[in-house]
Amino acid sequence: MSLQPPSGDSPGIRISDADRERAAARLHQALSEGRITVSELEERLAVVYAARYGADLAPPLADLPGGAIDVTVPPPPLSTPAGPPMVLRTGMGGLRRSGQWAVPARLRVQSGMGSVYLDFCDTQLPHPVVEVELELGAGSARLLVPDDATADVDGLVAAMGHVRSKVPSAPVPGRPHFRIYGRSGMGSVTVRRRYRFAGRFF
Repeated sequence: MSLQPPSGDSPGIRISDADRERAAARLHQALSEGRITVSELEERLAVVYAARYGADLAPPLADLPGGAIDVTVPPPPLSTPAGPPMVLRTGMGGLRRSGQWAVPARLRVQSGMGSVYLDFCDTQLPHPVVEVELELGAGSARLLVPDDATADVDGLVAAMGHVRSKVPSAPVPGRPHFRIYGRSGMGSVTVRRRYRFAGRFF
């Protein structure tokens, strides 16, 4: 069996290291199943790790279940929202937003000692990315996001409290994504989906 792509074929798009590793994993699985020998594995792995284009990965996998791997172009990164942020402030009192409320692309929340509660689940999210900048003193913050949302909290620094996120951080095309950053003094910050108990959300 020839392990070189047919002459004259367009090479297609360039592959990534992740594509090569997926192809290599397919070959190791084939070895464990007894479909290829050790010498065949070594020969095919040499082709996989030397591959530059999607077409280069087809011959080593052509006679195995599943055939060639799907090499896709990654989606463009989500852009950062532009424009000035909407500012919400509170001192010692609490700050709460839930139900239908206007969610901007950028939101800055400043709180001295009061607690912050932001529920994004029952309102429209017209922007694919929502940036939330937190400037918290002694109060805590709880952010509830829709079930299909993702949230990146890597830019959020807590001095004495803690930061806890219970949702995936990597953005997914077509789903709302939150970038949550800033500083928290003594309070904690929690990002999660809503819980449902006895027909009620909390």
